[in-house]
Amino acid sequence: MDTVRATFARHGFVRSAGRGILGGVCAGVGRRFGLGPWVSRLLFVVLLMVLPGSQFLVYPLLWFLMPSDDSVIAASHAPRPMR
Repeated sequence: MDTVRATFARHGFVRSAGRGILGGVCAGVGRRFGLGPWVSRLLFVVLLMVLPGSQFLVYPLLWFLMPSDDSVIAASHAPRPMR
């Protein structure tokens, strides 16, 4: 599971802890693509109208898989184990 979260973090898919309303997923995805959080939320709602139901599966999955920006910052400041 940590490798999946590390891959998401490496590619910039990180949940926004400070700017999120529910889980920070839309704000994190919006930040990754250079959009504001409200624009990405609006696109999420529009997508919900076009493809009803799929977002209720995708959003919780992304909430679980995407690391929060707090955990990414904490992991980057953690001391590395010596070999």
